[in-house]
Order: sequence, then structure tokens, then C-alpha cells
Amino acid sequence: MFDSLNISASALTAQRLRMDVVSSNIANAQTTRGSYVNGKWIPYQRKMVVMEPRVSSFSQVLQGQLQQQSQSGLQGVRVAGIVNDNTPFNRVYDPSNPDADSSGYVMMPNVDVSKEMVDLLSASRSYEENVTAFNTSKSMAMKALELGS
Repeated sequence: MFDSLNISASALTAQRLRMDVVSSNIANAQTTRGSYVNGKWIPYQRKMVVMEPRVSSFSQVLQGQLQQQSQSGLQGVRVAGIVNDNTPFNRVYDPSNPDADSSGYVMMPNVDVSKEMVDLLSASRSYEENVTAFNTSKSMAMKALELGS
């Protein structure tokens, strides 16, 4: 009964983190000094959330089979990590910028705000869908409890 709630909760957590990372990318879309490496400033590098399905360990599957429990294999999603996007930085001509090189070009972050907005909308919709699924599962469980009394 709680499997569906756990699946929705894991998706909510993952989508929330995804929205946080997208927000960070948008906030740093103009940051030319993201990190200091080898005595040189490097622009902010776009970050992405990598998700993967939760999988049961071998012992959990074996335990379920020995106890004749149904193993649906559905256990939700988990965040595998946050990785940097390795696309090249954008080169913009702006000789008045203090970070401009000798020819007047500035290296800007590899963040495309319109792409980030699409990712944010996708994460937001997924979050809403999982809230709906969670509430539906919760109301079904409540109705089942009412039937028992």
C-alpha cells in the first residue's frame, strides 16, 4: 500500500532538486567568475541532475521471493548525481567587461535561459503530476480504511 506513496515521494524529491539546479543555472547565466582554477577565473558551468531508477538489492529480491511477496520492481527514482554540462562556453565581444581578454572577448557561461525555462517547466509539471498521484494514492488508502470499519 505504501509503495505508491514511496514512489511518488521519491519523484517529488528528485524533481524538487531538479528545479533547484535549474534555478541555480538561471541565476548564474551571466556569471563570468564561476570558479577559480589555476590562477584563472572560469565562467559558471551549467549543471544537470542525473536520475536513475531505484533498484532492489539481491537480498531484498531473494527475501521477497522466499516469503512469496509480490515484487513489482517499482521502487521510484533516485538522484545519481549532479554533473557539469561540458558544452563550450559562449564567447561574447564586450571590451568594457573587466573579464575581457586582450581582443575584447568574454567567456560567458554555457547556460541557455530558454532551455533552462523548458527544463523548469518540465520539472514543475512532473512535480505536479506526482503530487496528484500521491494524493490519489492517499485518498484510495483512506477509502480502504473506511471500508474496513
